[in-house]
Amino acid sequence: MLKATIDAEIFKETVDVIAAIVTECRLNVSEAGFMTRAVDTANVAMISIELSPEAFSSYTADENVVGLDINKMKNIVSMMGKVDVLSLELPEGGYKMELAFGGYKYSLALLDVATVRKDPNMPTIQLPGKVVISGTELNNAIKAAALVSDKIAFGINPEKGTFYMEADGDTDHINLEIKGSDLKSFTPAEARSLFSLDYLKDMGRVMSRAEEVEIQIGLDHPVKFGFSIAGGNGKVEYLLAPRIEAD
Repeated sequence: MLKATIDAEIFKETVDVIAAIVTECRLNVSEAGFMTRAVDTANVAMISIELSPEAFSSYTADENVVGLDINKMKNIVSMMGKVDVLSLELPEGGYKMELAFGGYKYSLALLDVATVRKDPNMPTIQLPGKVVISGTELNNAIKAAALVSDKIAFGINPEKGTFYMEADGDTDHINLEIKGSDLKSFTPAEARSLFSLDYLKDMGRVMSRAEEVEIQIGLDHPVKFGFSIAGGNGKVEYLLAPRIEAD
């Protein structure tokens, strides 16, 4: 059972965060709020998202797991206005989620959870390099890299005390280097890894809304992005596997 109301913009943001990685997921509903953990079909990117009851205007829920078609949900939330309030209801033992906003009422069929990939375990990876940067600056660097290449390197030069993002194309090169003193937070360590921009472009658009994004990196290791949503009442972690450079 679930009965909740939430600002349309908060729910839109939540759906967009998930849609950047997967097209369907298991939504874990409980007294503690919403929780989703999912990995894309290629096992390259993972998301973990938690939305606390404080993110909602009203919230009552029993423990349940439902399967969501994120593409369908994204189409529905695109109809919402900025000032709309969304009402969510999941009847006891129901196979549909009821959504109501701005005079509209939707009855969204839920996926059979048995057909949706099980929640993955978040890897316990120690990533020594940490940087906190604005979401806008991170997304701008991703967009700039996409102009010359299909991949981007994130790295830290401990000797220079800088964090850098660079991309190499067939003929072009782009580099952004930021002094640690100009970052919101900086933990220097020898780090450099290469990542696919196919994933990062979608993730970057979502992270551009975040005031702060924590980036954790190592040497040829996955990158972890952490940021808040819903005015601090939700937290998100993205994990992206590296592309290994050929010698």
